[in-house]
Amino acid sequence: MASAPAEPDPSDKEAIRRKYLAERDKRLRPDGNDQYIEVTGVFEHYVDDPYVPVEPREPLHDEVTVAFIGGGFAGLVTGARLKQAGIDDVRIIEKGGDFGGTWYWNRYPGAQCDTASMVYMPLLEETGHMPTEKYAHAPEILEHCQRIAKHFDLYDNACLSTEVTGLDWDDDTKRWIIRTNRGDEMRARYVAMGTGPLHRPKLPGIEGITTFGGHSFHTSRWDYDYTGGDPTGAPMIHLADKRVGVIGTGATAVQCVPHLARDCGELLVFQRTPSSIDVRNNHPIDPEWFATLEPGWQEQWLENFTILQTGGFADEDLVKDGWTDITQRIRDRLFASPNPDLTPSGFQRAYHESDDDKMVEIRARVDEVVADPLKAAALKPWYRQLCKRPCFHDEYLAAYNTPTVELVDTDGRGVTRIDETGVWVGEDHYELDCIIYASGFEVGTDYARRAGYDTVGRDGLKLSEYWADGMLSLHGIHVHGFPNLFVVGPTQGANLISNIPHNLTERGKTIAAIVRHALDTGAHEVEVTAEAEQAWVGMLEAGGRRFGNQPDCTPGYYNNEGQDSGRRGLLNSVGYPEGPVGYFRYIDEWRTSGDFEGLEFRS
Repeated sequence: MASAPAEPDPSDKEAIRRKYLAERDKRLRPDGNDQYIEVTGVFEHYVDDPYVPVEPREPLHDEVTVAFIGGGFAGLVTGARLKQAGIDDVRIIEKGGDFGGTWYWNRYPGAQCDTASMVYMPLLEETGHMPTEKYAHAPEILEHCQRIAKHFDLYDNACLSTEVTGLDWDDDTKRWIIRTNRGDEMRARYVAMGTGPLHRPKLPGIEGITTFGGHSFHTSRWDYDYTGGDPTGAPMIHLADKRVGVIGTGATAVQCVPHLARDCGELLVFQRTPSSIDVRNNHPIDPEWFATLEPGWQEQWLENFTILQTGGFADEDLVKDGWTDITQRIRDRLFASPNPDLTPSGFQRAYHESDDDKMVEIRARVDEVVADPLKAAALKPWYRQLCKRPCFHDEYLAAYNTPTVELVDTDGRGVTRIDETGVWVGEDHYELDCIIYASGFEVGTDYARRAGYDTVGRDGLKLSEYWADGMLSLHGIHVHGFPNLFVVGPTQGANLISNIPHNLTERGKTIAAIVRHALDTGAHEVEVTAEAEQAWVGMLEAGGRRFGNQPDCTPGYYNNEGQDSGRRGLLNSVGYPEGPVGYFRYIDEWRTSGDFEGLEFRS
């Protein structure tokens, strides 16, 4: 058996840094995000809904108080908070055939949350649900989405299997006009948008991708008719005689590769950049223990997780996972000295030293699990753990010990081209029956492209034009020139935590408080002032927290594929200067004060 290539000594930090830079440089590309292509043309069927047939209905020409675009967690938590505030006239518009968003589309085998269920799944107390596992699998998360919709009667006025094609402000009637692909022309006093960054699939722009003569699909539309099996993990019996290739080794591939390794006649995994794979240690949740939790437990867990993941102090780590471990290492390193250096440079040094230790552990784990030293060497990540989304899994690395699994490491280049019978990596050709694209979702593209429509505010101002040089907002929610419009997402708020639903829940609470106040005071318009928006954006530019912009990071969606995105990239990724804990406390005080500073309520 061939020996693995030599690696830097774990104690030689400079050699490791040089290795990081060398590996990064292999993967830098001048086309950045343009290396990916849209799922249009011959790939248009990749975004069809394979789960629920579209039922014919008459177009709607009615009016609602609040319309929400998107039926994922953002729409569900905002709809729930609006209902709790006594606002019953709520309509959620969702292009999928049911609620769930990402969890409606992602039904690939092995899909599960990688933030602990107890904090990831929103409204657990309100709906009375106990997660079955520390990291729930996709079918349970989808079921929970449906549970929230039923509990808060969000199905009653919903428009499912409906895609928004236009959103225009009518200044005469102070209403938003919503047009859809079903011929609808609805009106709404208020509109909230939660289309999210992880719903529009993308494909690698590989030469010849349209010429493949075998079967292919994207992981967000898993083709169980072709593979057999189901989202619960049943054997994919139709793959027993198939030679299958997976392109992509991010979080999705990490979860589905073990299932493919079990069922495929042959599995080839084409790797450009290995993921960082830490221990997951998933386990069932004990019902007797769960029954001891006191009311208000989920808020307590959310706050505890946010504090610890961002380097704060708490008496106890309630979640105890890889995310809190990362930051607690940094904090402990920082305060190991009797006189800790609490300057930015001191924090940076503690981060680098803690990360060095963690990544040595991550790479050592590969050697412990993977039997073939050449495969093990190729599967080791040579970058800082937070350069790419860290992965946690207990079966992924072991899958490469399966005799029928081949790791095709492209040494940072990726697949060179595709032809009718398979793929090329350099001068080597690999024949395939099926290609599965685990290439993720559009993140760095324009908002209107990801949403599938543009938003037109006062005086014909398009949101795509207003945000051409980066997102402008107050709190990441309100946009000047777009009255009665709310944006629900993590950007320009507490976005620098792994638990995205916490951001969405807080924005849902905020929107419900604003709409309730407007209705109670008879206001017809709610809009952020230009001055308040400028002040918020100026504060973020001056000292906001940004993620994934380290110069030695390997390219990925965290850092705009390694390219300088300038002011636009900063505004589209920056967070509140005092961090997530500070933002959540700030926004809670802001909305409960009743002043709603920075907004104008006009009658």
